[in-house]
Amino acid sequence: MSLAEDMAPNVAPETDPDWWRGAVIYQIYPRSFQDTDGDGVGDLAGIAKRLPYVASLGADAIWISPFFKSPMKDFGYDVSDYCDVDPLFGTLEDFDKVIEAAHAHGVKVMIDLVLSHTSEKHPWFEESRSSQSNDRANWYVWADPKADGTPPNNWLSIFGGSAWQWDSRREQYYLHNFLTSQPDLNFHEPEVQEALLDVARFWLKRGVDGFRLDTINFYIHDKYLRDNPPLAPELRNASIAPSVNPYNHQEHLYSKNQPENLLFLRKLRAEMNPYGAAAVGEVGDAQRGLQIMGQYTAGDDLMHMCYAFEFLAQDQPTAARIAEVMTRVDEEAADGWPCWAFSNHDVKRHTSRWDLSPAAQRTLTTLICCLRGSVCLYQGEELGLPEADVAYEDLQDPYGIEFWPEFKGRDGCRTPMPWEPSNQYAGFSEVKSWLPVSIRHLHNTVANQESDPEGMIHHYRRAIALRHRYPMLMKGGHSGVRHEGDVVYFSRDHEGEEMFCAFNISDEPNSFVLPDGTWTQVGEELGSAGWDDSGTMRLEPWQVVLAVRNSAA
Repeated sequence: MSLAEDMAPNVAPETDPDWWRGAVIYQIYPRSFQDTDGDGVGDLAGIAKRLPYVASLGADAIWISPFFKSPMKDFGYDVSDYCDVDPLFGTLEDFDKVIEAAHAHGVKVMIDLVLSHTSEKHPWFEESRSSQSNDRANWYVWADPKADGTPPNNWLSIFGGSAWQWDSRREQYYLHNFLTSQPDLNFHEPEVQEALLDVARFWLKRGVDGFRLDTINFYIHDKYLRDNPPLAPELRNASIAPSVNPYNHQEHLYSKNQPENLLFLRKLRAEMNPYGAAAVGEVGDAQRGLQIMGQYTAGDDLMHMCYAFEFLAQDQPTAARIAEVMTRVDEEAADGWPCWAFSNHDVKRHTSRWDLSPAAQRTLTTLICCLRGSVCLYQGEELGLPEADVAYEDLQDPYGIEFWPEFKGRDGCRTPMPWEPSNQYAGFSEVKSWLPVSIRHLHNTVANQESDPEGMIHHYRRAIALRHRYPMLMKGGHSGVRHEGDVVYFSRDHEGEEMFCAFNISDEPNSFVLPDGTWTQVGEELGSAGWDDSGTMRLEPWQVVLAVRNSAA
């Protein structure tokens, strides 16, 4: 009997099958969202408790980072049991309550599936490493050393150093694209693919509405284990790994991005279709991310969306950069669907990363809610939270510990969610939290902002509400994103209705002329500018213009 066969389907009520298209997805990092059992670590019961808040923002779905059983070497992204909850976060029954509470508030639930690798403590790996002849001997990527004992090729780990780890039991190397404690599964083995599809079935029957698929382009490696070629220095960028990491020195032609991956993704999509579930794949590639996104989301038998890294980069996007990225999406993924984010659990919070003023953050929030694609918001960004400064002695992230001090890791964006200022743990917990709460965050709590008419949280609500009010912003096409100086502009259209959007991405005022036609100003609650009789608009620094043709007003 498969893992899923003994469970009756728990499917959400009938909804729009394209609910994911244009959805606003709120990412929850469970360790840091809400502690209810007094151990200083967030849990599933805390998520259920705070779902009314998430719903109040207007989010269509939540994405919950991993809560599965794990040794927590990479805080849940090293899974030792795909079909159970780590006691740190609660129980399967607690997860069922999250599903129930979310659906009661009209919110979908997406969970983070880490299929490319497991923990070294997973029973599959423990069996696989025991010998070269056991039933799961081929479930992971094993290879003999070269004649001189060195690793089989030059592949590098994204966490630094070789992607190969010697194992004395088998006297072979195993592949790990991430930590040495995260061995890569061998997707060339049909039994591995079937086991992972069974994991998806388990959670679909439990009622999830979709998946965020971690490192989706890492699933399959080159079966010939060919060396990756070097990457020219001028082509390197730090979009998925910090510049201090030698991972950026290779063109990763063979360690990931293999064409056979499409066959597995079609199998996974077929399992999801009967449930109306959707998936967003995380594409980690610094050079070909948008091209891969186009491949993985083309047609209706692959992934629904892919999570793009272009706006997670270190440098603040200019009007020219935004136009360039969206033009490339039109070229590389015209038939696909992107999912945009400015912040997540792996990068410095964008308020600090780009040194944004409140006006700049408001405009960029309105922008992301107007772009073609779906949107991921990371917990706390609606509060305008800056990156927390975590002292070296408080670090938990192995990535930061490895590359300190040039790269301080990911702990600064993972500190607890500040709910209210009643104690030093900001309402997240009653005891010392697993990461310290930033003093700066105590002044930006949910409670403080709810009572402040100028609070960032209200702008996020208004921007999300605008997106829901106008179907062209959710599901429509666009005219092509262009820029004129510091002003980026485009039109969104859907079923004969059209909205014109322009954004001054600068600290200086700009003028712009509205396209020909009869337009009605909208979005005044978001600071949208008007125009004179000639259609000329004066845009103050970081001001927007939103206008609809009269039939859509």
